[in-house]
Amino acid sequence: MHEWALAESVIKSAVAHAGEQKLRRLKETGVVFGELQDIDREIFSFALEELRAQVPGAAACSFKISVEPAAFRCKACSHEFPLKGLKKTKDESEFIHFVPEMAHTFLKCPKCKSPDFEIIRGRGVSISYIKGEK
Repeated sequence: MHEWALAESVIKSAVAHAGEQKLRRLKETGVVFGELQDIDREIFSFALEELRAQVPGAAACSFKISVEPAAFRCKACSHEFPLKGLKKTKDESEFIHFVPEMAHTFLKCPKCKSPDFEIIRGRGVSISYIKGEK
């Protein structure tokens, strides 16, 4: 389960950044998931809770998770559009979330109908902020 590896990386990155910022105690970390990432939020949250006690400097930290909506930019007409609201079947949605590059197979620009677009938001996992005591 990659959620555990991601959780461990998030915790270690937050602790390292807190050290760089000279924070004595890490209190809160914001974590952002891209909508297109195939991450089970429940498993990821559980992993964060279980692993934080094992990483020095992270035991008192709480993690606030948010989701960044997916967005695309058409290469033909430059129109930007979200994933939400585009017509797709349940199977197509699963394919897109499992392999984001599959979006080109199922989606088209709603303005010009081109299947040639780039993903501009909604991928990856990142830390949006950390809070702690100096």
